Amino acid sequence: MQTSPRSARFPLLDFYRGTAVILMMVFHFCWDWRYFGYLEYSLQDPFWVTFRAIILTLFLTAVGWSNYLAVAMQQSLTRYLSNLGKLALGAGLVSLGSWLMFPNNWIFFGILHFILIAGLVGRSIAHLPVLSGALGILLISLPYILPQVDMSELRRWFSSALGMPRQTLDYVAPLPWLGVVLVGPLLGKLGVHHIHLPSTKAVTWVISLGRYALPIYLSHQVILFLLVALIHFGWQWVRGL
Repeated sequence: MQTSPRSARFPLLDFYRGTAVILMMVFHFCWDWRYFGYLEYSLQDPFWVTFRAIILTLFLTAVGWSNYLAVAMQQSLTRYLSNLGKLALGAGLVSLGSWLMFPNNWIFFGILHFILIAGLVGRSIAHLPVLSGALGILLISLPYILPQVDMSELRRWFSSALGMPRQTLDYVAPLPWLGVVLVGPLLGKLGVHHIHLPSTKAVTWVISLGRYALPIYLSHQVILFLLVALIHFGWQWVRGL
């Protein structure tokens, strides 16, 4: 059966997003080993800061790219609202789950919360990819052009005015990351999603990860954390014999 244009999937976009999913799982798996004391490193180390930035860049450009394709293909309002609802539900589950596990530094504005808000902003100009890209580049450059622009003030406001935790497990600042979302439509305008991918099992697997990125995001850390916890407590039990 031939897929209608409005519901078509683009393997390259799913592969792109799937690559981000793999890197995210590696990042979180290492964090889990660090939490239980088997790895020692600082999240402020340049390697881990860069690693996280790569993951965010892939996910957030994919948001802008998807916005462009959705507008170009005249995505129905019903599907658009359904996607927003899934994101809002996912963001809420992340906040609730992190609050239950880590009440002192739960996630109040992580990547899903940011994608929900930035996606709405980006959607409004996704039909103008050149303008969106130019504005995105400007926003990315703004902290370098105007060093006095300090997004940490916004985070401090969240903490004081809204009673949010001073430390959080995940926080995505509006700058430069909104700019990264706005650059995404340029990938759609350039037609990058039409690039052909080889039909191998590895490629197909990565594509499937990208296709189900949201449920994987919501479930993977629970699974990985429990796995490492089981290994940790199992090892502690064996040592105590």
